[in-house]
Amino acid sequence: MAKLGKRRCSAVYFLCLVIFAVALSAQQSAPSFASQSIPAERMAKYADLAVQWEQEYLRIDTTNPPGNESHTATFFKKIFDQEGIENRVFDYAPNHSNLLARLPHTSGTAKRPIILLNHMDVVTSDASHWTQPAFSANIVNGAIYGRGAQDMKSEGLAQLMVMVLLKREKIALDRDVIFLAVADEEVDGTGTDWMIANHRDLLGNAEFLINEGGENIREDGKVESFGVDVGEKTTYWLHVVAHGRAGHGSRPHVDSAPNRLLRALDRIAAYKTPLKVLPVVDEYLRGLSEKESGERKKYFQNPGQFLQDKKFQEMIESDESLNYLFRNTISLTMLGGSQQTNVIPPEAWANLDVRMLPGENPQALAETLRKVVDDPNVTIEPLSKEFRVANFSPTNTELYDAFHKVVAHYFPGTLVLPRLTSGYNEEQRYRPLGIHAYGFNPYTATVDENNTEHGNDERIRVEEVRRGFQVLYDVVTSVAAVK
Repeated sequence: MAKLGKRRCSAVYFLCLVIFAVALSAQQSAPSFASQSIPAERMAKYADLAVQWEQEYLRIDTTNPPGNESHTATFFKKIFDQEGIENRVFDYAPNHSNLLARLPHTSGTAKRPIILLNHMDVVTSDASHWTQPAFSANIVNGAIYGRGAQDMKSEGLAQLMVMVLLKREKIALDRDVIFLAVADEEVDGTGTDWMIANHRDLLGNAEFLINEGGENIREDGKVESFGVDVGEKTTYWLHVVAHGRAGHGSRPHVDSAPNRLLRALDRIAAYKTPLKVLPVVDEYLRGLSEKESGERKKYFQNPGQFLQDKKFQEMIESDESLNYLFRNTISLTMLGGSQQTNVIPPEAWANLDVRMLPGENPQALAETLRKVVDDPNVTIEPLSKEFRVANFSPTNTELYDAFHKVVAHYFPGTLVLPRLTSGYNEEQRYRPLGIHAYGFNPYTATVDENNTEHGNDERIRVEEVRRGFQVLYDVVTSVAAVK
């Protein structure tokens, strides 16, 4: 009996081991990301569809001004209606429309929604400087040409594809996924402002938002880092006016308004705003130090410690990709004076594009510049009474973690780094609502391709269009699919 009992125990123990091994094997072989559950043939058809819709979308002229985003809203609405996805168009002003689509959660208890934000308008283009018509979506040497290919119709297309895949693949969701396409981002941002002012309830107390942003440069076929925008600087445009004695151009005098303006601008150009290290910049540089060597590696590993180091300061000031991260920046962008060459005007003016770090005081900066100029006949005032305080989102969230995991899957060995952008975008408007907003681009680009944003021959490679939506799909399902 004792031997029989031992045999039974051994058999049970062996069976348990087999069951455990099978379960472990199944767990290890289970797809890590939602895209891996889609058969290759079906995914290839989705990629074909992405290219088709990308071309159709780029052919819609939404140059702003005037915008005419109603045409793209109609394009999106037709697709959402065909797919059975709830949507609504808002014609809130002449030539401007927004569209919101929603896939509701299917779980009993829901998390807060995630918003996929994109803008439908594009900047102007000069046909004489393009090798392909700006709204042709022609494919040349493996790239699709069209205004908006980099900013940001391609991201909007990827977001559209994510919504379609979630619907067609019947993904169970534990939070609503909201697609929000807005108008007028390139000029006044009225589309976003109108939605927040009039339909904030439709945003559903969202937890996360993904917008345009990031910078993923591919060099020699490799991507060193994926940038995720977690914060942006804010604009504070200043109007500088010099007053002086008017007169005939044939009799110059030192107190003329143009002369005073030149002296004032020379002093402003020579002024160096203070350096400081924000937490997001510290995290960015520490991450970047892994790919650096020598003095750059030393400085990047602890930028705050070396901020008073003269060599480090010189490195910062000589590198425009670093300089804006550490200080408020001032750029001279516009000048004005007399309407005739032979007339010395009573006033001459200039506009300054000032970009301020989060937490900075605009009035204090303006007052500092007045002291730098030190001329009672020169005034410095903001161009706008409105000032939007710069803000940023944390890097310890579920969505930011998903960026890390998905990028590691598609681009092994590539760093994921938080970025503070030099420009201003609409994430700033959503963070005060309690939303963690990030700029994430699922595409990569060469330096030349990246530089076509707002430039000539704007384009995106076909292979990026075929892959990008899959990257974003895996990010979204990582935080929105029922596990």
